[in-house]
Amino acid sequence: MSGLAVVCRRVVHIYRTEGNDVVALAGVDLDIAPGEMVALVGPSGSGKSTLIALLAGLMRASAGQVRIGTVDISKVSDTELARMRGTDLGVVLQGAQRNLLPYATVRSNVWLAQRRAAQVRPGDVESPERVLSLLGLTGVAHRRVDGLPPGTAQRTALAAAMASSPGLLLVDEPTSQLDRKARDEVLEALTTINSERGTTIVTVTHDPEVGQCLGRVVTIRDGRVGSEGRDGREFAVIAGDGTVQLPPEILDAYPPGTLLTVEHTDGQVTMLVNRAS
Repeated sequence: MSGLAVVCRRVVHIYRTEGNDVVALAGVDLDIAPGEMVALVGPSGSGKSTLIALLAGLMRASAGQVRIGTVDISKVSDTELARMRGTDLGVVLQGAQRNLLPYATVRSNVWLAQRRAAQVRPGDVESPERVLSLLGLTGVAHRRVDGLPPGTAQRTALAAAMASSPGLLLVDEPTSQLDRKARDEVLEALTTINSERGTTIVTVTHDPEVGQCLGRVVTIRDGRVGSEGRDGREFAVIAGDGTVQLPPEILDAYPPGTLLTVEHTDGQVTMLVNRAS
């Protein structure tokens, strides 16, 4: 199994409402390599969940390009998107129970989730038992979902999303409302999926420790990629249109309209405030 790459180019999404249009994404540029783990973080309303819904093909971008592997999903049919979600994409919505049949067993949920992939790729899909073993769920395979502890239910949702052996796993807030022990179980499950299967993983989270665990942290602010964290360092990101979102503490000190001189010398870019302004 190998992960799928993700490419976003100037992605815009506008929610159309009566008398008021809301711009959720305002030109997102993002590259995720096959097998990479990425956490999308940012304040509520910044566009994180919208972006992951676009990657999952649950909504279509108003403008721009969203490419999963070699497929530009903004151009394929709804039928093809549904096929991809049953084979190439694993999606876990916020709230474990939203992804599962509560009256069915853990094993049955995994088996049902992989039926489409088993038809498309016969012999290339692992057994439910193997998927459950990967996520430490063998001991609860025959328990009903509606009786599971929160952390176990979330791992079951991950198992169902991984049942088709997808190349890309998209997870919205997998650790919200979990205690530390359950959160750590879910984080261990995500890292196991990545290390054992090479699956590309994109997670929306409000928890900075989750972001640190995944390694690469992409901050979404005001519908754009504001910054990236890698190896404990924070970096500003130049967008496709040449813009750079400055850190909030800089914006607090220097209001919109502040004049800056930008100098480039020996590989260093320096911004100087025009004090005369």
